[in-house]
Amino acid sequence: MAKLLIVEDEADLRDLLSYNLRAAGHEVALAASASEGLEQVRRWRPELILLDLMLPDLPGTELCRRVKGDPSTAATRVVMLTARGEEIDRVVGFELGADDYVSKPFSLRELVLRVNAVLRRGQPAAKEDSAVVVGPLTVDLPRHRVTVSGEEAALTALEFRLLWTLLSRKGRVQTRERLLEDVWEMSPDVTTRTVDTHVKRLREKLGAAGALVETVRGVGYRFAEESSDAA
Repeated sequence: MAKLLIVEDEADLRDLLSYNLRAAGHEVALAASASEGLEQVRRWRPELILLDLMLPDLPGTELCRRVKGDPSTAATRVVMLTARGEEIDRVVGFELGADDYVSKPFSLRELVLRVNAVLRRGQPAAKEDSAVVVGPLTVDLPRHRVTVSGEEAALTALEFRLLWTLLSRKGRVQTRERLLEDVWEMSPDVTTRTVDTHVKRLREKLGAAGALVETVRGVGYRFAEESSDAA
């Protein structure tokens, strides 16, 4: 069971989603606007937000940006829900840190499965209190904390998983397809372009340590043994 927040202005759809997610064993809270959703996020601390992009007060993308941009809520998973299905909408959502994207109309059974799949994206096993240090970068897996030269980098849950996947396979090239399988679990709405977008954002957030994530042209990405200039 997980704490889920549904931010959807259509009352009938909101109630239908709530019924099905509760039937799947989750605890559910509801919001009809972005402002109400943001208040719920800060007060109730959901583990996942099912977020409609077309809201009456603010776009869902703005709510996603605020949630993912706040270190205290950045680990909250976000599944975007919208009637728009163009690739550019998916790319914008993933650039903001969304963990998955579902286009209307959708199967309720598929939606529940997708939500559960996002919730299952835990972190790889590690010893208690273990931390990995590479150059200026320190990754504390149990505490879900990343610092660069002593300064904390506010990563989303998906960015953290991407970083750890690369770091735990240091020196080995990871194809985009392999990263899609291991980090995104091959969601049908995710493309290899999404991997490139997330790697770019990850490098920006890592600052001086961003060069540790190397591009292997025509293949994918690799976490370097030592700092170098990333393409």
